[in-house]
Amino acid sequence: MTSLRKLGPSDLQVFPLALGGNVFGWTADEDQSFAVLDAYTAAGGNFVDTADSYSAWVEGNRGGESETVLGKWLKSRGNRADVVVATKVSQHPEFRGLSAATIKAAADASLRRLGTDYIDLYYTHFDQPDVPVEEIIGALDTLVKAGKVRHIAASNISAERLRASLEFSDREGLARYVALQPHYNLVSRDTYEGELQDLAERAGLAAVPYFALASGFLTGKYRPGATVDSARAGSAAKHLETERGQRVLAALDEIAAAHEAPVATVALAWLAARPTVAAPIASARTVEQLPALTGVGELTLSETEVARLTEASA
Repeated sequence: MTSLRKLGPSDLQVFPLALGGNVFGWTADEDQSFAVLDAYTAAGGNFVDTADSYSAWVEGNRGGESETVLGKWLKSRGNRADVVVATKVSQHPEFRGLSAATIKAAADASLRRLGTDYIDLYYTHFDQPDVPVEEIIGALDTLVKAGKVRHIAASNISAERLRASLEFSDREGLARYVALQPHYNLVSRDTYEGELQDLAERAGLAAVPYFALASGFLTGKYRPGATVDSARAGSAAKHLETERGQRVLAALDEIAAAHEAPVATVALAWLAARPTVAAPIASARTVEQLPALTGVGELTLSETEVARLTEASA
């Protein structure tokens, strides 16, 4: 069995791959989503990442579709206590931003859709710099004290605002962020490395990176001349045109061949080995896509292999 990882200073123990819920109710219908969730938990997975806004960008959707699907699955399987549920606030069309009133109303709406009375990990999805950190942390602390949220976290936030938030929590003895969700992968390192990562490390925060596979580019299915049927094909294929993208693919191919492992597993294993990273996030539309993701729990790269990828992606 894959050993679970401690999520920063929290009491949460998570599988080293968080299952992304962005596809639930979008490119994966309810039956497909249930099948993927069943296969993920059967492989030892226990960490599902969603957001109240998924998938408001789809015509005919209002936001909350992913939480609704996940809630139905949790109810039908009776396994709420075994799953670490992470969701986010600030981008739902009806609950935009991070005012105290919005955070509280959005959390209640998320709880209803998820069919649960607590959220394990609650992220601010996108920081709203014109709202004082005191107001945001105060509202989140109220949710924690009410038992509606176990732990709080931040996504898409500057180092400056993160530092101010942590200092306020420490000074006032309020709920404190335990994790950070940055954009981070082999072809996008400057989106996390540097000031933000250094702060996370000093503060003991766990990183749970999104776009861990660069919209599918790091699965290796995008090659010169290949056509890929995916909602995100355009953003992934652009990496093929860069020297770094080509160097990274070559290094991934080499290491994947040595381990007889999928390219995606190797890309995730590099991320999982980085300082502060507890669990990269990746989503699967079909059960067939899942083993390459959950395989990160079984694959440990050597120091030489990690260094080879780090160098190729520089």
